[in-house]
Amino acid sequence: MSRIGKLPIEIPSDVQINVNDENVVIVKGPLGELSQKVNPDIEVAVKDNKIIFNRKGELKRHKSMHGLYRSLVNNMVIGVSKGYEIKLELVGVGYRVEALPDNILDLVLGYAHHIYIQLPPEIKAEATSDKRSNPIITLKSNDKQLIGQVVAKIRSFRKPEPYKGKGIKFVGEVLRRKAGKTASK
Repeated sequence: MSRIGKLPIEIPSDVQINVNDENVVIVKGPLGELSQKVNPDIEVAVKDNKIIFNRKGELKRHKSMHGLYRSLVNNMVIGVSKGYEIKLELVGVGYRVEALPDNILDLVLGYAHHIYIQLPPEIKAEATSDKRSNPIITLKSNDKQLIGQVVAKIRSFRKPEPYKGKGIKFVGEVLRRKAGKTASK
């Protein structure tokens, strides 16, 4: 049996779970509402303030879906109760970020133009730029999948490079650095 799939999910007191006839799990909490369609081969049951997932067969795809849907619903429960926060750091001379109204990020990353990103309404962004420190973008959301997608898109504009360490990286991320060229004489 799936080690992840067989673990029950504890439901916090401020979170409500509904499973409808089409196998859609709806999670409501203080930070919002999320829903996830679950494959009909996986049964979802709510008992004694716990969510339990059972699979109908022993096929390989049933086993893989068992752990997958348990993880997705667990992420939803954590998201609507606590939320997710990711901090990105812009490392480089002249790199700047500004959070504009209407959920738009303005990035200056060493290109000849500004990069504007329209963020989804579910994500809240803050940009801080203190003197003598790198600019930091703080993204908050209740949807782990969506915030991960947005962070991956932002990082794709300037991935951290291994020689000088310039680029967009997570706060606290340790980059593996390479040695540059050495003098031949």
